[in-house]
Amino acid sequence: MPLIEQLAMKLDPAASPATPDPGLRCAAVAVVLHAHPGGPRVLLMKRAERDGDPWSGHISLPGGRYEPEDGDLVTTAIRESREELDIDLSTARLLGHLPSMHPVNAGPKGVQVTPCVFVVESALEPHPSAAEAIAAFWLPLETAASGALDAEYLHPDREMTFPSWNYEGHVIWGLTWRILADVLERAR
Repeated sequence: MPLIEQLAMKLDPAASPATPDPGLRCAAVAVVLHAHPGGPRVLLMKRAERDGDPWSGHISLPGGRYEPEDGDLVTTAIRESREELDIDLSTARLLGHLPSMHPVNAGPKGVQVTPCVFVVESALEPHPSAAEAIAAFWLPLETAASGALDAEYLHPDREMTFPSWNYEGHVIWGLTWRILADVLERAR
């Protein structure tokens, strides 16, 4: 059975992510999957480089901070994807959401990130916003799952190593790697 359909059987689009706790910093990311004829792919972006941003220049999923006017985290993921990559997920198939995670380098107050999983029938053409992202690309999930991209990332400030994937000069590590590893595990 194809990876996307296996994942769809394990997620529930009707189950809404928990309402963000007003005392917590919350965010949502969009895991945008495309059923490409060569195998399923996920949309990633290279974040713009900005002083004070702990994820400056990193490879990430589109997404960002929850705003109360969003009402829910799915709306946050859709809004942020539009702002960062000029893509519209409002009509994409929502498979559901994954459990919230916490980035290691989120600072003293931390942040809770909820991944929302979408499927698009045709490949979206992202147009990165200069303020938010400098590039976007589609990562073949089966290539990542095969181990062909496996590597280790040495964090320069922490002198720690993290599992990562190297794809076309991009290093995918940290929370993005953890979310995508969860997607692959659930699809097995």
